[in-house]
Amino acid sequence: MNLMMIGDVVGSTGCKFLRAHLPAFKKLKQIDVVVANGENSADGNGITPTSADYLFKSGVDVITAGNHTFRRKECYELFDTCETLLRPANFPPSAPGRGLCILDLGRLQVAVINLMGVVYMEPMDSPFDTADRLLSQDLPRVILVDIHAEATGEKRSLAYYLDGRVSAVIGTHTHVQTADECILENGTAYLSDAGMTGPLHSVLGVKPELVIQKMRSHMPVRFDLASGDCGLDGVLLDIDERTGKARSIERVQIR
Repeated sequence: MNLMMIGDVVGSTGCKFLRAHLPAFKKLKQIDVVVANGENSADGNGITPTSADYLFKSGVDVITAGNHTFRRKECYELFDTCETLLRPANFPPSAPGRGLCILDLGRLQVAVINLMGVVYMEPMDSPFDTADRLLSQDLPRVILVDIHAEATGEKRSLAYYLDGRVSAVIGTHTHVQTADECILENGTAYLSDAGMTGPLHSVLGVKPELVIQKMRSHMPVRFDLASGDCGLDGVLLDIDERTGKARSIERVQIR
């Protein structure tokens, strides 16, 4: 089966670019499941019911999130009611929503797990321990993990820890696609970061001059989305549905 993981979708411009290109690409590559990180899909950070609905109607099957998950209060209820809108599973149990969903495709099921790193990020439960807890359940053979984290070492360590237990561990958060795609010894596909879907001439989707101003002055600056040409970054995975092992992994850049 063919799975696609799309890197962080940034603002309305990223959402629109995704809608313009994903349906045809999904058909061309015969993609069974599309997972996209949507924690920045609303203008000004976070995710709203409107931006989530836009992504779902554009062909995304599961939306994952990260450190900006709960930036918008208007989406709290949706995290509780929508089973395919995930937040990192290592948030406290009192947080809205869930970090695991199971898609029923008829001929097989696919599990998607959302985790968040703790190195250089907010203190959370260990993603390693959280993964162990989730994987102790009776889950389908095909399992995709989105690890939303800053440190490459933490992401890669988690991939080796889960090698052979999940189909793929794909990193998000940095908005910069890495070139270290591989299939580990026991059949788990890995990429440190899937990249970003949004404005190309930007700093992680934001107007460069605003980020420069922030870094030089250390004063509060409102970050506005950059304009101009956009791109979609992601990764394609071919998974053996009988074993749950990855057969191939390929980076994607649509411009």
